[in-house]
Amino acid sequence: MLTVSTVNVNGLRAAAKKGFVEWLGSTKADVVACQEVRAELKELPAGAAAPEGWHVVHAPSVQKGRNGVMLFSRAEPEEVRIGFGEPEFEDSGRYAEIHLPNVVVASLYLPSGDVGTPRQDEKERFMAAFLPYLVDLRAKAEAGGREVVVVGDWNIAYDKIDLKNWRGNQKSSGFLPEEREWLGRVFSEAGYVDVQRKLDPEGPGPYTWWSYRGKAFDNDTGWRIDCQIATPGLAERCTSVVVERAETYDQRWSDHAPVTATYGI
Repeated sequence: MLTVSTVNVNGLRAAAKKGFVEWLGSTKADVVACQEVRAELKELPAGAAAPEGWHVVHAPSVQKGRNGVMLFSRAEPEEVRIGFGEPEFEDSGRYAEIHLPNVVVASLYLPSGDVGTPRQDEKERFMAAFLPYLVDLRAKAEAGGREVVVVGDWNIAYDKIDLKNWRGNQKSSGFLPEEREWLGRVFSEAGYVDVQRKLDPEGPGPYTWWSYRGKAFDNDTGWRIDCQIATPGLAERCTSVVVERAETYDQRWSDHAPVTATYGI
């Protein structure tokens, strides 16, 4: 079995002080992917930068205090890749992957966007470049006898069941028709599978992100934007997906919750 967890930590220095290190120490996951690390390894406590029993891959952003993804793996990776070959995003701290004997696990932090601003343009450029890479990654993995799972903060809610207030967000970045259409192409053209929706096609949710504003968490007014999206063979062997939602607001160490999936490999 292979268990993979993914979580946007919303700043790993802060999360480490509020419970991430303890969570990492207790998880049964074989691989943990983090997004929005927003720190260099030297700025992190040892329990987050070099935890005992883990191999660590870190892809920082050239923009200090921005982005950043990490992968913690109990097994030493056979190969590591940072970035996906697009010059604009190569040093942006948005993508890293590790190759294990039977599977490629990638940590993704897709741009969040903001309608009518350059941030949305950046998101669109990222999506345009990333889809062909996903197609190529699947083909190369299959040729090498591996499956693929791309986990992380995809920053797109695909369907109405993936966010509580879908009516009020139809013109918001993260639920725009063109963004949802692009994610649909990840499923159709690239042939990947959202493992949460394979096991639970009806919804609603379970949500993975709740704003810190107001009573969003208490009212479960969230978005499902943190996903594990796998090649069909691996998706078929997914036995469970759990959103590790904190029991209470004050137990949260991020505005996102870990999403943990178990696969037979």
